[in-house]
Amino acid sequence: MKEPAQGGGFWSALRRGGVPSAIASVMGAPTAQQMAFIRSLTREQRRSEVLRTPLERLETVVFDLETTGFSAQHGDEILSFGAIRVVGDTIMEKEQFYTLVNPRTAIPEHITELTGITREMTDEALPLMDGLHDFMSFVGGRVLVAHASAHDKAFLNAALWKTSKVQLTHRVLDTMMLAKWLEPQQHQTYSLDELLTYQGIPIQGRHHALEDAKMTAKLWVAYVQEMLKRNVTNLADVYAHLSHA
Repeated sequence: MKEPAQGGGFWSALRRGGVPSAIASVMGAPTAQQMAFIRSLTREQRRSEVLRTPLERLETVVFDLETTGFSAQHGDEILSFGAIRVVGDTIMEKEQFYTLVNPRTAIPEHITELTGITREMTDEALPLMDGLHDFMSFVGGRVLVAHASAHDKAFLNAALWKTSKVQLTHRVLDTMMLAKWLEPQQHQTYSLDELLTYQGIPIQGRHHALEDAKMTAKLWVAYVQEMLKRNVTNLADVYAHLSHA
């Protein structure tokens, strides 16, 4: 299974005054530093001014997680983070993030078959706190986008609470909900595969966190372009339409 190059965590952390986890470990810095960074980041979210940002300039991070199962409340854990930055309807191809993390639990055989992630791969991976810290550094204060986001939000919230005793406060947009508004009665399940096929987006590397994030980013861009055609100009407009969808 191909692992795309990881990006963003080091320089983002430096810009925000943090130290990446690998260097912090060498320097003997305590995990409290990572906790403090994550807590400060969550406190800065939900600012109302982002609602007025024109969609053409809205900065988002489209992300996906691979996990050991489907229930964060019943012991399933994150296996990998994948994300890519988008500005308006432009995908920033060079601004990508990917990392495996060690779930410290068994990986079911069907999950290995689905994702290609083995126990041997995760044994050498970052601890959850380090991977989460680097992912949140990459995200910064940007709006998050995911497909069927309830799953990803549940796992992010579980990881944030476990490591830092905070919950996700970032705004999260769901491409499934956008499709139900923009393309009503056009789909049977509104699955990622179905929507990608409908939009003519090639499907490749499914169930790899970064590849899924990149395909979801293309879907998000298609919806941004459609919303602009409908004179939906900012995030406040998006929320207003979704509330009536």
